[in-house]
Amino acid sequence: MTSRRTRDRLVQRLIDNGIRNEAVLEQIRNVPRHLFVDEALASRAYEDTALPIGLGQTISQPWVVARMTEALLDGFEGETVLEIGTGCGYQTAVMAPLVKKIYTVERIRDLMIKTRQRLRELDIYNVQFRPGDGWEGWPKYAPYDGIIVTAAASELPDKLLQQLAPGGRMIIPVGPSGCQDLLQVTRKDDHFEELSLGAVSFVPLVKA
Repeated sequence: MTSRRTRDRLVQRLIDNGIRNEAVLEQIRNVPRHLFVDEALASRAYEDTALPIGLGQTISQPWVVARMTEALLDGFEGETVLEIGTGCGYQTAVMAPLVKKIYTVERIRDLMIKTRQRLRELDIYNVQFRPGDGWEGWPKYAPYDGIIVTAAASELPDKLLQQLAPGGRMIIPVGPSGCQDLLQVTRKDDHFEELSLGAVSFVPLVKA
């Protein structure tokens, strides 16, 4: 279930589906995804599929995690990333060794507490946690060089846009349930540029 061969098969599937960033692929290989799902689903942990984690939340499909991380870090020269929607922490764990500091916001406090403990057990310490409304972001530490949103917004959240540093990049799914567009939004001097990365399906970004 957790063998090197099983993980290698997952990584090869991601390569076959267009993931190219070697550092991201290595993180997908190394992060123990089976620790982020319920024990009953552990045998499916290295399938390229989303899985339920309780409380109406899911652990994202590995391809989606890899694609979002790859898009965020392509040409990334900053240090700080704001993550909206900590969830079980899998996306956080994949990203953590690749950036200097992650500030992560989770609406469900009990989920956040469990995730914080799980990441500490994996010796991941460059993550700061906050319970709260993802639509509000985390103004205290803004601006951020990157923002990654792991739930679907009905529209681009203005407060998150304002917390993005000049030249910074936000990766966010936008659209109604079941039909969302994964967007890469880059902040230029006086405007934002949007690039579509393709269709995805996420749980909604709920206002607390």
